[in-house]
Amino acid sequence: MGRTRKTPKTIKTPRQLTLDNLPNAPNKESNKATTNPTHEKQIIITQIDSAPREDELALKIGFKLLPSKTTFSKVKSDLWFDNRQISSISISIPQSALATNEFELTSVLDMKGIAPGTHIIKVEMYEPWASGEKLSCTAKAVTVEYVPQTRESRLVKIPIVRSVAGTDLVIVSESDKNMYREIEETMKKETISKRDDW
Repeated sequence: MGRTRKTPKTIKTPRQLTLDNLPNAPNKESNKATTNPTHEKQIIITQIDSAPREDELALKIGFKLLPSKTTFSKVKSDLWFDNRQISSISISIPQSALATNEFELTSVLDMKGIAPGTHIIKVEMYEPWASGEKLSCTAKAVTVEYVPQTRESRLVKIPIVRSVAGTDLVIVSESDKNMYREIEETMKKETISKRDDW
């Protein structure tokens, strides 16, 4: 009986890596883009709810800051009624550990004299810059069916914003801004006069 000859096993030597045969390493830049496409700063308006009262309209505006509130210090909110701007407020974003990344604004509109029917309310939010640019700008509009409780003989085109409040937010109105400017100017003048006295 003839013995079968076993062929010796060939041992595979590890292939030396050269520039031509490097393994496909994941591209860090493309990885970042795919794993976190929303890494850029964003403001998302999550809701605009309206509740009619007697001669008033209460608006609840919800918004979210991405990737987190810590990337924002100030946000501006403009309110439009039938394509006319009726208010513009600055919002200081709190950096407290207790504050979340989602916030609410409540505005009360004086609707006396506003004609009954369908009206469009739009909210525009953005991060203001000194250059005048509107960064992370977003807008959302809703249609409101308004039925006045009392009839006014004089009709007006747009309502007056009676009040604005924010949950865990600091609202800075235009009148507040003017007051702060006056205080700053007074303090500057006092500082200059003290230097002159020295």
